[in-house]
Amino acid sequence: MDNLFGILLIAIIGFLFWQQRRQTELAQYFIEQRCKNMGLQLLSFARGKQKIKDHRGEWGWRTIFVFEFSADGHDAYQGYLEMKRLRASYFYIPPHRLPEGEEY
Repeated sequence: MDNLFGILLIAIIGFLFWQQRRQTELAQYFIEQRCKNMGLQLLSFARGKQKIKDHRGEWGWRTIFVFEFSADGHDAYQGYLEMKRLRASYFYIPPHRLPEGEEY
């Protein structure tokens, strides 16, 4: 019985690790696409903290991914992406300088 419990525990830990890895890869893809669409240069990307409530106070497991970007290569700004499961639920990109030649 102990062996069965140990195998089940290892399987659960492996599944959670695999899901977390998959979520990180998707978050990086979403951030890269958002920066590319806005004409921004992605500088860095990191997994942040995990929260039980989102930015609006709704319940649910969330993971925050923090990223730094630059508009002209000389400045740096910090934004974040909030992921719920394998979906991007909220992007925050602070006000920043527009890239040269871009008008919105």
